Amino acid sequence: QVQLVESGGGLVQAGGSLRLSCAASGSIFSINTMGWYRQAPGKQRELVAAITSSGTTNYADSVKGRFTISRDNAKNTVSLQMSSLKPEDTAVYYCNADRITFLNRRHYFDFWGQGTQVTVSS
Repeated sequence: QVQLVESGGGLVQAGGSLRLSCAASGSIFSINTMGWYRQAPGKQRELVAAITSSGTTNYADSVKGRFTISRDNAKNTVSLQMSSLKPEDTAVYYCNADRITFLNRRHYFDFWGQGTQVTVSS
């Protein structure tokens, strides 16, 4: 069984910064791509940023130059440093692991954290 636990959300003024962290726990051998998604009220969940196990990153155009994703493969963690935050960044942010290989070498797909609220005031 795997748990993805996010932390670091909160309320911040426009122009401020926040750092989100996500830790995956369980009998994990490796994780393929880890990412952050967000969902604002009345909108669909969207990809914010993703990072492969080899460190290749992908960002939504709306956050390029402001957000930085990083991961620690040894600790099964992924972080999102968010700077120059805007009110339109307000959303629930979810951590995702697209494929996890367990110690028994079985792999399963699409794991999600419970979400953490980020609110940016103007």
